[in-house]
Amino acid sequence: MILHDGHVHTPYCPHGTNDPLSDYCEKAIELGLKGITFTEHAPLPTSFMDPTPQQDSAMKLEHLLDYFKELKHIKETYRGKLDVLIGLEVDYIEEYEEQTKQFLNEFGHYLDDSILSVHFLKLRNDYICIDYSPEAFQDAISKLGSIEAVYKRYLETLKKSVSVDLGRYKPKRIGHLTLVKKFKKKFPTSGFTYQDISELLLQIKENGYTLDYNGAGTLKPLCGEPYPDTAIVQKAFQMGIPLVYGSDAHQVSGLMAGVKQLSKQVKLIKP
Repeated sequence: MILHDGHVHTPYCPHGTNDPLSDYCEKAIELGLKGITFTEHAPLPTSFMDPTPQQDSAMKLEHLLDYFKELKHIKETYRGKLDVLIGLEVDYIEEYEEQTKQFLNEFGHYLDDSILSVHFLKLRNDYICIDYSPEAFQDAISKLGSIEAVYKRYLETLKKSVSVDLGRYKPKRIGHLTLVKKFKKKFPTSGFTYQDISELLLQIKENGYTLDYNGAGTLKPLCGEPYPDTAIVQKAFQMGIPLVYGSDAHQVSGLMAGVKQLSKQVKLIKP
């Protein structure tokens, strides 16, 4: 039974909805949840150019303190009724490690919980948001030469995100491990090899990290499965890597996304 949703977005997300934080909390209680972590996309490094057309991948830095202030109020409002954790989803962006570390050093003390995710891939001389659209994914294929090369580049970036030193406030949960599979029905491939995943999971285990078991992929028409998929999740579970359920909801109706498709053979923990 899922008691905590560890990956929830907010009206501070430029590409989300305006559903108020209180509505998320009320819906969470209605669904029988005991807790919820709000993990809005952290502001991107100031010198990084968001490659999405609307440049709306993350909240603006000038909104961050308001975000923390409002969440602190919500946390107090629902004390005793719902365990509200203040969090962020932080992007790992290759070559912007020092700026990300500086950001976490400045604002990490506000956080109860956090996720480290890979959305942006460095190609040659530019970056691409890997989950933005099938067209963006096709662009990555064109620049790297094949679907398999995109998967390999994504895996390399994941490994760097796990090993990088981002300071004492580095998130300890790795977000939607197979986000690169969001468009897998349009771009079929054998994907990651057993050895690739084994090496990555061992790296995650050795660092003492947990995994985001994300139901959002089940709602994506070109994906239809959680991030990560069942085979990877079961291997992680067998290795003793803790898994935290996350809906990755960007609207209230998205809470508890994909729960029916999650593996029944694994145990989920509270973040």
